[in-house]
Amino acid sequence: MIRTLFHWIFVSSFCVLLFACNEDRKPNHQAETNKPEHKVPEIDLYSGKYKSFAVKGNDTALRSFKKRYTAQQQHVILALNRIDFDNFSRVDSLVVPDSVWTDVNSYTPFPLKLKDLRPVDKMVFFAYPIQAFAAYEHGQLVRWGPSSMGSKAHPTKTGLSFANWKAEEHVSTADDEWLLRWNFNIRNKEGIGWHQYTMPGYPASHSCLRLLEQDARWLYDWAEQWIVEKDQHVLANGTPVIVFGAYDYEAPKPWLKLLEDPDANKITEEELVKEFKPHLEKIVQEQEKRKQLVSAERDSL
Repeated sequence: MIRTLFHWIFVSSFCVLLFACNEDRKPNHQAETNKPEHKVPEIDLYSGKYKSFAVKGNDTALRSFKKRYTAQQQHVILALNRIDFDNFSRVDSLVVPDSVWTDVNSYTPFPLKLKDLRPVDKMVFFAYPIQAFAAYEHGQLVRWGPSSMGSKAHPTKTGLSFANWKAEEHVSTADDEWLLRWNFNIRNKEGIGWHQYTMPGYPASHSCLRLLEQDARWLYDWAEQWIVEKDQHVLANGTPVIVFGAYDYEAPKPWLKLLEDPDANKITEEELVKEFKPHLEKIVQEQEKRKQLVSAERDSL
């Protein structure tokens, strides 16, 4: 009787443990397949004017800047001027909004919506003329930020590409002294990608797409990688990326024009449609191929 009782307790405990283990696996799998979509931010557009903040020749400029503006406001101002703090004292002046809001998206030069891009889950644009990027989900802007793209001697290749592999830290193939953080490659053979690196306020990179750390890390987590076999055969591409336009290296920095015209840097919906519409069919095809592979892999789990 006692032996039977112990046998029953052992079997019951084993079943409970087995059920618990299965339950532990199930939520993890559901978390992947039913992962909630990224919430598209509500963007309140700034419609005010801009003023100049003198920097060069002013020894107290940085101290005054930090005292006058909060950390979030400082980030917005630096983003508008395409610089980081390390390059603060190297510019003559800064373009500053009359009213400095804390959401940099409020100052976007990109359109909030692209109706023709609705079929595309995710898309990234890099605009050479204004040194900035924009990320869209189903045709709605979710983030924009500054960039320092290829220099005159080493221009970034324009056109369509796809995000492929990524690494939190990657040593540049062009110079082994360059440590690229939050690196996301978009042209594997050429070694071109976006990553965090110094932002001097003009296109200065060796053909890559430099970003502020906040933006590089955000894009690193947000964009999709390619799907490859062990022999590096590409089964499906990652997030589509379009680099477009040209930078006038001889003219004053484009964002300085905001002092006279608050809309001087605006990229219109028509301009972006012109860039992605010829590639839309290919982008959607690549997207569906990826979805099918991901779905098949999940079903096999």
